[in-house]
Amino acid sequence: MPAIVTLKPGKDQSLRRLHPWVFSGAIARMQGQPQEGEVVIVQASNGEQLGVGHYAPGSIAVRMLGFGPEATEPDAAFWEGKLRNAYQLRQRLGLTTQGENSEQETSEKAPQAASNHTTDVYRLIHAEGDGLPGLIVDVYGDVAVLQAHSAGMYLARPQIADALKVVLGDKLRAIYDKSAETVPTKAAPEAKNGYLLGSSTGTEHLVHENAHPFAVDWETGQKTGFFIDQRDNRDLLARYSAGRRVLNTFCYTGGFSVYALQAGATLVHSVDSSKRAIELTERNAALTGLEDKHAAYAQDVFTFMKASEEQYDLIVLDPPAFAKHLSARHNALMGYKRLNAAGLRRIAPGGILFTFSCSQVVSRELFQGAVLAAAIEAGRQVRVLHHLTQPADHPVSLFHPEGEYLKGLVLAVE
Repeated sequence: MPAIVTLKPGKDQSLRRLHPWVFSGAIARMQGQPQEGEVVIVQASNGEQLGVGHYAPGSIAVRMLGFGPEATEPDAAFWEGKLRNAYQLRQRLGLTTQGENSEQETSEKAPQAASNHTTDVYRLIHAEGDGLPGLIVDVYGDVAVLQAHSAGMYLARPQIADALKVVLGDKLRAIYDKSAETVPTKAAPEAKNGYLLGSSTGTEHLVHENAHPFAVDWETGQKTGFFIDQRDNRDLLARYSAGRRVLNTFCYTGGFSVYALQAGATLVHSVDSSKRAIELTERNAALTGLEDKHAAYAQDVFTFMKASEEQYDLIVLDPPAFAKHLSARHNALMGYKRLNAAGLRRIAPGGILFTFSCSQVVSRELFQGAVLAAAIEAGRQVRVLHHLTQPADHPVSLFHPEGEYLKGLVLAVE
């Protein structure tokens, strides 16, 4: 019998609105002694069952897996149902690569979408956005890369892997677990990355995004190996790249650089402090056959922009999260101001600036305010051309607006 978490009077309203988090301050008492990652029943102060979820000590005490009096501890049917629902959405988005012919997948509930032969990289599970808080699953061709951000999802990896095999079938060759960097260390102190199904076929894994080839390293690279969330924004950048001199900062594996090269940029400079990232960027630039127009620099971005005498027509500012907690938000905003001011000083008149924040605790309004302050400091006239966000395979639950973490602006700079 799972432990029971009883909420304080009046603290059940967020769950009734289907928000998937229970904060520790909302809890009145617990029956039983749940261990981190165990499934618990959550009930209102009057004893009414509100749902079930994964327990964790800390600020977010329960991440909900199901709501209402009928919710039960997850079984194989639960995992398969969640994954199939998420997969069918990606089908309807036209992101899956192989033709789907099974009777189940072409039912009225999941109309068949045209298979995508130019993109074989997409996010299959986006945590709360797909009803599975704490879980990320990215697909690279015939390999699924799993990342657990909670103890509950880490403990459920065998069940998740089994469900992936059922839902993806022969489209799946391997499952790589990359949770060691993301699961709470106290819950899994000996966590190691490794294959739950299949094995590696070499050090270089070639995938395609909008027909662009990319070498991806999901075993040792950042996140799951590739920044899938910038796919639509890279495609937009291509529309502005022809004939321009481009600077791609915090380039990681060179996603924006590849799109700019293929779109006709006259020069592309890629900068990242990671030597491994620069190696992959150079490899990806070489895959375009246009590497003579590209140069990569393993340097601190601020140092590079301060020392550079080049004036660029298009600059990308896509830094890692400057703040992961509210306590760091002020310093993050100062960081965004400083970075954007530096970028605005290096951009030529008539240039285009793509600037981003992936800090969840920095709202769209606060980010735009930091960019405004940077424009004032740099003394540049700036107009907003586009407001950017994450793509459709990173869905945001209407009941969990915190899931919208990526925000960006495309600016015309006089």
